Amino acid sequence: MSSTIHFSERTQDRPAGPVRLLTLPTPVDDFVSFRGSFLAYPDLAAGEGVLQQLAVAMLDQGTEHRDRFELAQVLEDRGAKLNLSSDGLYVDIRGQALADDLPDVLDVLAEMLQSPAFDEAEFEKTRAQTVGQLQRSLEKTSSRAANALTRSLFADGHPNYRPPLETRIQQVQAATRADVRDYHRAHFGATDFTLAVVGDLAHDPVAGAVEEAFAGFAPHESAPAHAVEARGGRPRRESIPMPDKSNVDVRLGHALPIRRDDEAYLPLYVGNYILGGNFAARLMTTVRDEKGLTYGIGSSLSGITTRYPGYFKTQVTLSHDVLEEGIEATETVIRTFVEEGATQEELEAKKETIAGSFTVGLATTGRLAYSLLLNAERDFEVGYLDAFLDRVHALTLDDVNDAVRTHLRPDALHVAAAGTRPEVVSV
Repeated sequence: MSSTIHFSERTQDRPAGPVRLLTLPTPVDDFVSFRGSFLAYPDLAAGEGVLQQLAVAMLDQGTEHRDRFELAQVLEDRGAKLNLSSDGLYVDIRGQALADDLPDVLDVLAEMLQSPAFDEAEFEKTRAQTVGQLQRSLEKTSSRAANALTRSLFADGHPNYRPPLETRIQQVQAATRADVRDYHRAHFGATDFTLAVVGDLAHDPVAGAVEEAFAGFAPHESAPAHAVEARGGRPRRESIPMPDKSNVDVRLGHALPIRRDDEAYLPLYVGNYILGGNFAARLMTTVRDEKGLTYGIGSSLSGITTRYPGYFKTQVTLSHDVLEEGIEATETVIRTFVEEGATQEELEAKKETIAGSFTVGLATTGRLAYSLLLNAERDFEVGYLDAFLDRVHALTLDDVNDAVRTHLRPDALHVAAAGTRPEVVSV
């Protein structure tokens, strides 16, 4: 597939029952991919993120009409895939099927979402598996450092906040089947339910199948309860000692005041790409290639949506004997970049890199469906996808450097380090 998709010309955006449906025909034979989501609005400060995670994990474990083996058999007989996951405020849906089998797969999806059995024995298994996954994460330096940074930047209840893993384990262990069932009843429904289907399709038959499958899936009445703003306070450093680890994972970052639909987002995104977006970025060429302090380093704009702001984050893995030198070198690169700005050569090179990455991201039906869904979640017109590369190429060096100088604040960086012998320092 080419990057010249012409989304606005070829995509149909219409209601299909309670669902906002986007359909895009592409030149593949007999095959479709779909991505979807709806807003569940968990009260994250009250621990409902865990209840949502458990509820979603049990959706394929049997319904009031079919047990988990019967559900799996329907999908297996058709060679179809269907996955559901919990993603902050959203429940996400991902699948693929033969075009003729899509109505059957949608029926299975609708049944899972609307009438899960929440069998007691299956609940106990799911809870034990979830605890096991969290306990394994306790041994990962990358997870521990990344999660600790979010707690420095955001208050409990913000979608970007990650509670301590020990707290999440306790919440899972304390959850009951009744808690999960009640959460499902209150938070699962067609609230901002969007579905994007891409592949060998005709618009009307897909719309008919979606409308029939989800006719009884009404929006829920739960209101948003999440925090929106970042936590205030001076930069601080948090250390998570993890004996017997060969390296220290470090995360540096600060909250950003912008959302995904702000004008400053795109030039800041490009600026960050120059700083730490790939192997040819400033951080990698300086901290790894020139100084030899790490095998991996990069930066990103994380957790930024149209519903709430996110943060600037730099990740670097260091050996404990060069920990302080590596952190100092990383901070110096960031500070120098903000003060001096990008060069025209860097900007032009990254524009081409971003264009190439965007094109690769449209190379499969699954990625196309995801792009349509994400664009819809941001409440952008479908045509935004057509105009994205033109917007990137239109950015000037002043646009990028002004955004970087305005929004990246080297003196505001919080630091979280997890691994062998990171020292506790307050700054």
